Amino acid sequence: MKEYLSKNKIAFREYNVAVDRDAAKEMIEKTRQMGVPVVIIDDKDIVIGFDQTKLNELFDIKS
Repeated sequence: MKEYLSKNKIAFREYNVAVDRDAAKEMIEKTRQMGVPVVIIDDKDIVIGFDQTKLNELFDIKS
């Protein structure tokens, strides 16, 4: 995931939900999921897992 975002010059903030309890709680509240990775774009679009097709669509990336 980080490689994909970096390669496409997409700025991101990484949270380690295994150690950051507040980040984990926020992720679960927003997504109702406990699995990672989770990408939240502009606090409105949520992508669970590495769904490259969906990410390409949301970031308007032509593959």
